[in-house]
Amino acid sequence: MLDRTTSFRFKEPRQQGGVSVEHCIRQRRSVRGFRDRALTEGELGQLLWAAQGITAADGKRAVSSAGALYPLELYAVCGNVGTLASGVYRYHPAHHELLLIAAGHQREKLVDAARGQEWIVTAPAVICIAAVFERTTAKYGNRGRGYVYMEAGHAAESLMLQAVALGLATTMVGAFGDDEVKHLLHLAQDEGPLCLLPVGVP
Repeated sequence: MLDRTTSFRFKEPRQQGGVSVEHCIRQRRSVRGFRDRALTEGELGQLLWAAQGITAADGKRAVSSAGALYPLELYAVCGNVGTLASGVYRYHPAHHELLLIAAGHQREKLVDAARGQEWIVTAPAVICIAAVFERTTAKYGNRGRGYVYMEAGHAAESLMLQAVALGLATTMVGAFGDDEVKHLLHLAQDEGPLCLLPVGVP
């Protein structure tokens, strides 16, 4: 485990683009396998912002959240992203930055955790959407678990559409061992992984 103060701050996310949301909806496809090309830091930052970025002065985020409780946490497993060292990073929305959690190549280990889906290793980055259910269930009880899953779906779709706008592609991976992914990504005790999104150039 590394010192969590090791960080990389992204440049400000792009607020306007030249691709319509209708185009992104029409072009979105589940892609499993990517070209051998790195992501830029800007591309990764834009993807993370689309899923959980701050979009208002009062701290509201890019996707809706029941009670504005924001139970989701994003992790990025980076293997070929600009000048970033390979490793596991946690996204910090308030400062639009990554915090290094663990160094080293982890994508190969993710393949094992994801039931041998070998194509995952071709992605320059894999984003994990995790959640702290108690942030929502403390207010809404067991019903809150459903709200968290809804929110994760919102975040994943926003990330997917942003990927299309950037000329990238991804798909949602749900077949994996929860405990294996939690250990590999060094999730906190109260966090659970919900899905993986390998991202790259199709």
